[in-house]
Amino acid sequence: MRRVVVALSVGVVAACGTEPEVRFVTGSPPATPVEAVTVAPASFEGWSDPAKVGQPYGETVDGLLTFRGNPTRTYYGTGPVPRTKPAQRWQFPRTGGLCAKSTDSKGERVWCGSGWTGQPAVFERQGRTWVVFGAYDRAVHFLDAKTGERILPDFPTGDIIKGSVTVDPDGFPLVYTGSRDNYYRILAIDRGKPTELWRLSATAVSPTMWNNDWDGSALVIDDYLFEGGENSQFHVVKLNRGYGPDGKVRVKPKVVFHAPGWDAQLLKDVGDQNVSIEGSVAVSGNVVYFANSGGLVQGWDISGLKQGRTPKRVFRFWTGDDTDATIVADEKGALYIGAQYERGTARSRQVGQMMKLDPSRPKDPLVWKVDDHATKPAGIWGTPALYKDVVIYDTTGGDVVGVDRDSGAVRWRFHLPPTTWQSPVVVDDVLLIGDCKGDMHAYDVRDTKAQPKPLWTVHIGGCVESTPAVWKGTLYFGTRAGAFHAIGAA
Repeated sequence: MRRVVVALSVGVVAACGTEPEVRFVTGSPPATPVEAVTVAPASFEGWSDPAKVGQPYGETVDGLLTFRGNPTRTYYGTGPVPRTKPAQRWQFPRTGGLCAKSTDSKGERVWCGSGWTGQPAVFERQGRTWVVFGAYDRAVHFLDAKTGERILPDFPTGDIIKGSVTVDPDGFPLVYTGSRDNYYRILAIDRGKPTELWRLSATAVSPTMWNNDWDGSALVIDDYLFEGGENSQFHVVKLNRGYGPDGKVRVKPKVVFHAPGWDAQLLKDVGDQNVSIEGSVAVSGNVVYFANSGGLVQGWDISGLKQGRTPKRVFRFWTGDDTDATIVADEKGALYIGAQYERGTARSRQVGQMMKLDPSRPKDPLVWKVDDHATKPAGIWGTPALYKDVVIYDTTGGDVVGVDRDSGAVRWRFHLPPTTWQSPVVVDDVLLIGDCKGDMHAYDVRDTKAQPKPLWTVHIGGCVESTPAVWKGTLYFGTRAGAFHAIGAA
């Protein structure tokens, strides 16, 4: 079979097969055999090759560098994942907790540990494995993955950190992180302490709506940073990375594009202004996708960005309700989207809470949907995981569900103590997911058509709300009890 590359109507690229084309001369049989001509597969030209779904974020830095690992949000780490009950390697801090006060719509209260989404970055640098994460103690932490000890001092922020950090995929010693204190920051890690090189205020662009938090985990591709904020704006930043005369990394960022996460139709449909972008952006082909708390899913074509052409919106879909889960794209450019059920709109009952969309059909993109609106609130906060021929997700009510990616048929379902906001992770045929009772669970999902088989459960304590990073078989994650943990083979 030859490799076929098809450009879809929104700039998404689909790849089928990998074998080279073999061409023969037609007409009368030749007197002597004709040598087959091998045609090299077409190379991908664009921002994010859909054929690299499930693969690491580039080839320069070895690690799990952003929430869900790569631009399509489909890379979950490396094994070997233990198939028998693991042991705790270390806890950070050893005593006390990662706690601070913060104010939201419910007033001031104490927040501890790490929560949604809170996935750490784990990566190799200068002969050591680093673990970097933001937490509810208003700080970014830089730890040795082997010992749990600090590599660098903590970097303080003015408020709690809910989201996941991003580590520069091109080898620059840079960490990108947001906070509830109004700023998205770029930190250098090639000094004796983490150093802020630049920060973007949530009020730097206009118009804005909702609040000033930054939950999303940015993507960095070809010196451009893509990030959505709870200011309800999507931002594109040219980083201009380099090194100074002293050999230290430096940046000279410039916001080159921004666009509202809402439009007039959305505000009319939802009847409120809760339209923040809380999930992380995803890139498939030449299109950036993101959703917001009003349920608006957008795709922006960035194919001409490097040539100075303004991005253009090429995809729009309304889920009907708050859509904080990050969009996931598969190898054909299809999108998997989990939505919440809080407003109780007719639209959210029509299109369901887990849905598959085909952007090549912009007027009728809904391929299938699965409902979860028997109660209110209901639906999905965690980002779905792609594994073989199924998509796996969890609901706030505690259900963990495996759905056939082609048909949308539910293959299996089991229940955990709610609420379950964690994004499920699958590595080495093992599904890893925590619950709000304080347990981390592992299930054998090798046979995607069979009910998952329990492998082990480890009680950690505290609601396991943030998503684990799996690196070389060790799980790194925090809980709402106030500590960060590493567990691995006993």
